[in-house]
Amino acid sequence: MGSNPREDKENEASSPTASVGHHSLSAPVTHSPKEVWKKGGRMFSVLLAINLVLLACTLVSSGAFNQVAVHDYDVFFMLTIVMLICIAWILFYLLVTAKHQDAILCKDSHAGPVWLRGGLLLFAIFSLMMDVFKTGYYSSFYNCLSAIKIIYPIVQAVFVIIQTYFLWISAKDCIHVHLDATRCGLMLTLTTNLAVWMSAVTDESVHKSHSNSSAEGCNCNTQICQIFQNGYFWLYPFNIEYSLFASAMVYVMWKNVGRLIDHHTHHAHHLKFKLFKRTFFVGIILGLFILVSGLAVLIVYEVQVNDKSQPDKKNEALIMYYIFNIVCLTLMSLVCIGGSIIYRFDKRDMDRHKNPTRTLDVALLMGAALGQYTISYYSIVAVVASKPRDAISALNLTYSLLMIAQHTFQNIFIIEGLHRQPPEEEHKIDPHRKGVYGLTFVNVNAVSLRVPDGGSALPSPVPESLGAVAIQPSDVVQSIIVPKKVKWRRKFLKEISLFLLLCNVILWIMPAFGARPQFDNDKELNFYGNPMWATIVDICLPFGIFYRMHAVASLLEVYIMS
Repeated sequence: MGSNPREDKENEASSPTASVGHHSLSAPVTHSPKEVWKKGGRMFSVLLAINLVLLACTLVSSGAFNQVAVHDYDVFFMLTIVMLICIAWILFYLLVTAKHQDAILCKDSHAGPVWLRGGLLLFAIFSLMMDVFKTGYYSSFYNCLSAIKIIYPIVQAVFVIIQTYFLWISAKDCIHVHLDATRCGLMLTLTTNLAVWMSAVTDESVHKSHSNSSAEGCNCNTQICQIFQNGYFWLYPFNIEYSLFASAMVYVMWKNVGRLIDHHTHHAHHLKFKLFKRTFFVGIILGLFILVSGLAVLIVYEVQVNDKSQPDKKNEALIMYYIFNIVCLTLMSLVCIGGSIIYRFDKRDMDRHKNPTRTLDVALLMGAALGQYTISYYSIVAVVASKPRDAISALNLTYSLLMIAQHTFQNIFIIEGLHRQPPEEEHKIDPHRKGVYGLTFVNVNAVSLRVPDGGSALPSPVPESLGAVAIQPSDVVQSIIVPKKVKWRRKFLKEISLFLLLCNVILWIMPAFGARPQFDNDKELNFYGNPMWATIVDICLPFGIFYRMHAVASLLEVYIMS
């Protein structure tokens, strides 16, 4: 599993069974202890990650409840320690491991594309801003708070800076020295990001449920304290996405440890990112309209739902929110179905080469969608089984059904697009047909009259044994017509990808920045009860939010590959 293919070949060559392979019975192949340990090195790092994740999950969940004698500063202390260990290992990797001779024999061209690293850098900047606000907020209570609450955001800021630099320059590395230490270090970094993500999600949920309470009874009376508190709270979604983006990139690096890439089968797709080339601007215009409309709906929703003086405005805000999402999800579902139909006529071959990045993308899309699936099915059961059935209930039911359908159709479209070969490789011009592609008009009848029985379309046919290729008249016409059809298909796929990308952006913004109809609508709360429904939403909604941002990154890749 984690063995080196080069060593495997050497073992086979030196094995006594290699020379007697023609016999029906051969001695069993024995593996060297070093090779067995390399296979076990990956398993050891996985077990280390599982134990760390369980420990972090236990502490974070325990610190979220007042009845449990585990405080949030205990969680911060644990996270600070593991982040310091990760910082030390990253510095060791950059200064020692990566500088070792023959450390990086090859690079994975699919790992860490520039748009993914750019998104990571953007989220890192906002995460640093959040750490500044959080440090200022906790510094206002330095007399009545534990010092670890002030130290934690400072250490987290250092961790974000070093990790972002590490992933920016090393995301494509296939390291071949210090294999076991690198695997364990990467898994430690991955679990640290997941622990920070769990802590941020829990802290955000607790903040929403206790929005008027201050930290450990300390009063936040000054205006600057209120600014710091509101500032770091609104920046939480960016920090959450940063942790998940970093976890995904670290996982791909872990998969590439000790990997040897066959350059004959591993095609590096050096595709140029040209945003508005070969598009009709329909997708971008319609997507921007949905994005701007969604922002307006979000602002009105937040104002009306939080307005305690006019309770009737809450129902109007819910109706407006559901109608917008129903329209948006319907358009997205239809567009995804149209894109899947276009793929049925796409002649590009499927890319079946080993690609850990694509495998992870597909797994994250399918896994993260389960969060929204769960919420939708619970909502469907609550709406159908409860009475009375009013307009909001009908809209909620339609919204939940469309959410399931849209996730399904979008996953099919994205996964199929990620597995297609790039057009540059699929439609290379045959050197024997270069002259044909330069034609602007062909008289098919004239060409067909000049072709003798069983002959070639060329004036002076040359035998195929001499290296020439016979071109039939139908091939001449097809050579000119087919690329034009392909061009139209590519344009439609690009329009679809841009439209879906912008729609997913607004569907990420709305729940990430406070639109929670799951709590504002009392139907599910009354049916399941506050503890059960709050637990379901708090666990599943972060996965649904992450799905949208991950879909944005995947759709950007589909756009470039189309």
